[in-house]
Amino acid sequence: MPARIDHLSASFEDRIADYQQRVDERLGQALPEAAKVPERLHDAMRYAVFNGGKRVRPLLVYATGECLGVAPGQLDSPAVAIELIHAFSLVHDDLPAMDDDDLRRGKPTVHIQFDEATAILAADALQPLAFSVLAGVAGASDSTRTALVRLVADAAGSVGMTGGQSIDLDAEGKMLSVAELEHMYSLKTGALIHAAIMSACLLCDDLDREHIKALDDFGRLVGVAFQIKDDILDVEGETHVIGKPSGSDEKLDKATYPSLFGLDASRERCDELLEQALARLDRFGDAAASLEWLARYIVARGQ
Repeated sequence: MPARIDHLSASFEDRIADYQQRVDERLGQALPEAAKVPERLHDAMRYAVFNGGKRVRPLLVYATGECLGVAPGQLDSPAVAIELIHAFSLVHDDLPAMDDDDLRRGKPTVHIQFDEATAILAADALQPLAFSVLAGVAGASDSTRTALVRLVADAAGSVGMTGGQSIDLDAEGKMLSVAELEHMYSLKTGALIHAAIMSACLLCDDLDREHIKALDDFGRLVGVAFQIKDDILDVEGETHVIGKPSGSDEKLDKATYPSLFGLDASRERCDELLEQALARLDRFGDAAASLEWLARYIVARGQ
């Protein structure tokens, strides 16, 4: 396995601001300027992306790169592309036909700030832009670029995030088993988180199957834990802290871990998934310190 990038000494927490600034600069370069025709559409696209997100998915790309010794310059394109897909999904999730939310990250949602038609078009434009960015991954072979496009496309499509959202809508007011609920979570939230981690793997030379499998498992486990934590925050969090209306899941009668199994069981399952995920990182030793920090942050956020 490639050695961890040897110039890193401080904890990952100390590098987060630099990575966030890095991805924001590259997002700004990828997005059309708001003054470019059609101005309203481009303004809405930028509003959807630059609205205070923590950039957890890009951070997972960079943290995995640190673990595997992949330089940040190679990781910029997948980090940007995955964040664009995430932004596209949030715009659609907030629409009246979906969750009908007025706030996202403490600000008016795109369809409130602009209008519903502009929000739909902005999201529609963000998705293909992500694949345009992936086509230009620095220092990658054509086969690797193709693999990255397929990875993100699957994570975003009917066998990933979009399919998970469809299941979520169909499950409103229904009882689901643990297996059914976690399968839905693995698609609607976990697929893109998993893709963030695996994108760095695709850019790493000579990674053996055991290490790939470990990161694959880690990504899937963390993805489900992330959504369970979101469920918990929707019940316990305050609107000004979580950045969106609390209690929205209950209002829509959504099938969630707390609604189906209670808060205690939700916390226990979240902690269990975290421990399982961290165990997958054992084979990487100290090189996985950044990924371990991020996984713990995902489960602890809002506390």
